[in-house]
Amino acid sequence: MTEPELTRRRLLELGLALPPLAALAGTGRLLDDAEAAGPLAPTPTIVDDDEPTPELTEGPYFTPNSPRRRALASAGAAGTRLTLAGRVLTTAGKPVPRALIDFWQGDARGTYDNSGYRFRGHQLADAKGRYSLFSVVPGLYPGRTRHIHVKVQAPGEGY
Repeated sequence: MTEPELTRRRLLELGLALPPLAALAGTGRLLDDAEAAGPLAPTPTIVDDDEPTPELTEGPYFTPNSPRRRALASAGAAGTRLTLAGRVLTTAGKPVPRALIDFWQGDARGTYDNSGYRFRGHQLADAKGRYSLFSVVPGLYPGRTRHIHVKVQAPGEGY
């Protein structure tokens, strides 16, 4: 029997995508180191013999009109600090300036605020398509791995 190829999908299935980010939490260096290293190469087109990832509903937790902010977790929020940084790129690897990025997640216990905007927010990518988010590692809740929800919209486009 051959070992399965270690793809992004396989890492997500194994639940290994978030822990490396969590290991960097609290260093305050993730965004600075990424910027210092210069631009990342565009993600290559991936040809995969596996079936496509099935489409799933976004879940009942999205709330429109979230506040614009870079930090989802308040100063006193419990949990391991997490810095998430990246870029919004076209499939051709070009930055998408002013892309609207919505983030929402459960708190460190896995609880969502469905009546307000705790652990919810949005921001616009900068001129190079970059963003950074400060939060805590989300907790587990039944049937799901730790995760942060993200919705991205190019300027002038709708969800």
